[in-house]
Amino acid sequence: MDESMVTCFFLTHSVNNISCCVYYTGETCYEVNTEADSNDVTERPHDGKPRPYLCTVCDKRFTQKGNLTVHKMSHTGELHTCTQCGKHFANKYILNKHTNVHNSKYKCIECGKCFMSKSKMNIHKIIHTGEKLYSCTQCGKSFAVKYYLNKHMFAHSSKYKCTECGKCFVNKTSMNVHKMSHTGEKLYSCTQCGKSFTNQDYLRHHMNIHSSKYKCTECGKCCHSKQSLTGHSRRHSGEKPFECTVCSKRFTISGDLVVHGRIHSGEKPYKCLLCDKAFRNSSYLTVHMRVHTGDKPYQCSLCDRSFRQSSSVQSHKRYMHSNRKLFECPYCGSRFRTIKLLQSHVHTHTGAKPYSCRHCSERFTWREQLKTHLLKSHNEGAWFTCHICEKKFTISGNLKKHIRRHEGVKPCVCCECSKSFCTAGEMKSHLVTHSDIKHFCCGSCGKYFKRKESVKPHFNKCVDKLGFIDI
Repeated sequence: MDESMVTCFFLTHSVNNISCCVYYTGETCYEVNTEADSNDVTERPHDGKPRPYLCTVCDKRFTQKGNLTVHKMSHTGELHTCTQCGKHFANKYILNKHTNVHNSKYKCIECGKCFMSKSKMNIHKIIHTGEKLYSCTQCGKSFAVKYYLNKHMFAHSSKYKCTECGKCFVNKTSMNVHKMSHTGEKLYSCTQCGKSFTNQDYLRHHMNIHSSKYKCTECGKCCHSKQSLTGHSRRHSGEKPFECTVCSKRFTISGDLVVHGRIHSGEKPYKCLLCDKAFRNSSYLTVHMRVHTGDKPYQCSLCDRSFRQSSSVQSHKRYMHSNRKLFECPYCGSRFRTIKLLQSHVHTHTGAKPYSCRHCSERFTWREQLKTHLLKSHNEGAWFTCHICEKKFTISGNLKKHIRRHEGVKPCVCCECSKSFCTAGEMKSHLVTHSDIKHFCCGSCGKYFKRKESVKPHFNKCVDKLGFIDI
């Protein structure tokens, strides 16, 4: 959360017939709109502290008289304004702390972010080191800040537990919002684009995209928050302030560093309750759960194929519906639709074998070769078996293609003649018949061919005629 910004969030709950709403200002928490069945001004809310000081204007209660005095300024208009950014504060002390952000008194030497106080800057610095000093005694999960550990510990003893997955929550509201992830219910809809959300806060953030509140000056992209815009802007500048202490890899946002750190630690805190598979990132678990539910919410607008994640739709469109090849090989000039295809192709020129077996000295050019080797030579991993003919595969994608042949499913349709194919590779090979372009040339006689596989047999015939040894 941006230290320079006075922000607020709402936490509504009920304890002993007392309804509370908490405002967070980045410095202190104030209880507001406390309503109780009793007229006793020392009624204790959820933290057990007496609040005998009552605001006669809005019935807000406070633990100390000084806090009540500061609060009254919000009704009288006696607020203090920052001359540099125009933000308002209830007292001069908080304003003075806020000005530290502008004068860079407390500035992180790693990323240049400024803070209101030295203590907040020190907490922030832990993000760069990845240090997590506070560990949960019940599940072992670690935290950089003690406040987050205390909040996490409350979840273990919480009475608010999801009946579907067993996850615990601090309050009933959070639990009810979480339950929508199981039902798929999304009550909050954007009036401009129709997109729906399970949480009102998610909708509020989304609306910032339409209002252009956080707009990138480089490319015009609108972000949902200031933090998101900061991370996006670093992609243009190339700035990567967050460095891994193990391998020195750098990242534009701290969250990516945290997830990356789990590669070194082996930590996979997000576990699937249906198959015990674990993941480093919560988003990976979300996508994985769709394997069990069969949910494919992202549909291609150009054909009837659906996908589990939005990035797969973009890759599908690039590979299946577009002829644009933006990535060029520096060795031979061949062009590719995706950077991954280019990277795999470059290995054929360099001879690089980046994938090594942990059990022996064998190395491989492609990851799929390593997976096959581990299964066949070291019995490591799991085969993907066809339930119809029991044929085994090392890659799940190949099994899916194989099953399509049993079922007669042909999802890849030629845009020229509407002929259907089981795989994209078969369709690409077919598309050549509609083109007059011949990319492949015989090095002996100069004859051109449409297909690469047609060149070698022809070349062998040519060298036979010329009396050379067949290659």
